[in-house]
Amino acid sequence: MAEVIYADDIDFGAYLRETETAQKVKPASVYMAELLAGLRNQKTEPRCYLPWEKTHSLVQFRPGEVTLWGGVNGHGKSLMTGMAALSLMSQGERVCIASFEMKPKRTLERMARQWGREDPGAEWLDAEAALRSFEDLYGQFGDWTDGKLWLYDQQGTVNADTMISVARYCAKELGITHLFIDSLMKCVRGEDDFNGQKAFLDELTSLARDCNVHIHLVHHIRKLSSEEDTPDKTDVKGSGSITDQIDNLLLVWRNKKKERERQAGKMVSDSEPDALLICDKQRNGEWEGRIGLWFDKQSQQFVDGAGVSGMPLWNWPHRETT
Repeated sequence: MAEVIYADDIDFGAYLRETETAQKVKPASVYMAELLAGLRNQKTEPRCYLPWEKTHSLVQFRPGEVTLWGGVNGHGKSLMTGMAALSLMSQGERVCIASFEMKPKRTLERMARQWGREDPGAEWLDAEAALRSFEDLYGQFGDWTDGKLWLYDQQGTVNADTMISVARYCAKELGITHLFIDSLMKCVRGEDDFNGQKAFLDELTSLARDCNVHIHLVHHIRKLSSEEDTPDKTDVKGSGSITDQIDNLLLVWRNKKKERERQAGKMVSDSEPDALLICDKQRNGEWEGRIGLWFDKQSQQFVDGAGVSGMPLWNWPHRETT
């Protein structure tokens, strides 16, 4: 079962900062072996991928980086990062989720639905046998998360220094390789606290590099002038230094106009995607652009095409097995 990290159980102050300057200042010769090895290992450096096969050659997650996931409120950032977290676990990564907007139970409930591809609120669950079947599925999900998933249990706001301490604890003591923080504004109060935002991003990027962990930071963007407009890096709320400091910027956009027309009973063409995942920055990659995705209501997954069912996120790559 996924493990919960409680704030009162651990002295996170011990993990606030590394104090040994000598550990940071080294002669250039120390890094020469790494430089030489890189010539032969460029294609084998560790990296992880998004769930969708069509993205594998385009976007990668590397150790020591920070990825910002941005989007307007209600456009599916949490659903998409939940999918990404499940996919990373199936790739052998150790994941911690620090969500200050949802309790661990709710986070697990949503991820279990994406993992099991079944709706716990479906009418067929009224039957006792069906309920037992879903309880079994939850049990399987819990077993699958063993050694893969941790949750930091705190809602509301958190002090930026505390979040840095939690991140360092996760990397050093738990061996976490991917940490999801939802969201930036729960760690730095005030959209106009530009100095606080810059200082927090400075700490996160240094920590990611020093501890060789990938940090995923969720952040809201400004409300767009029209629901049909798609965002870019200039729409990220707060200081411009945010997009300067991060390594990767992924923006989530949902086609609200299409959703509204479908709900109104209008004929809607599925040639137009339900959502876009926009890569507007990839410091160590060559590709930036847009990826069209469609929404599967039953599994709460974003999928590759119209009418495509949710993916088996428990195995990698996410293909159906026979």
